[in-house]
Amino acid sequence: MRVFDTHSVEQTVDLGETLAAEVKAGDVVCLHGNLGAGKTALVTGLARGLKAERAVSSPTFTLINEYPGPQPVYHFDLYRLNHPAELEDIGCDEYFYGTGVSVVEWAEKAPQLMPPIRWDITLEIVGDSDRRITVLTPR
Repeated sequence: MRVFDTHSVEQTVDLGETLAAEVKAGDVVCLHGNLGAGKTALVTGLARGLKAERAVSSPTFTLINEYPGPQPVYHFDLYRLNHPAELEDIGCDEYFYGTGVSVVEWAEKAPQLMPPIRWDITLEIVGDSDRRITVLTPR
């Protein structure tokens, strides 16, 4: 377990970019934290570090955004998920066990579908722009 403190959105993005050097094809990164904790900022950094070809935006209404690049990034946002079957309907296993990196915001909304071997990252709001980010890696 590693714990990082960031003091701005930019630092949270930078941390995501740093962590991107550690993820590999087929990894699933589960993000946990309240609204405004910085989950999408961390995804922005991960995508940047993985050389995604387009900017990150939250897939709140579509469940998933795909970011092509040398290492594809699949960005899930389960905030509005009504039932885990919705995630199964879009073929989450094909993403989770495929060749890209899957990043799942609000993974706790479908815990039974998350792979047992995964990253778990918790983002906590500790001040106006301060965040404590705890990273548990599968290795």
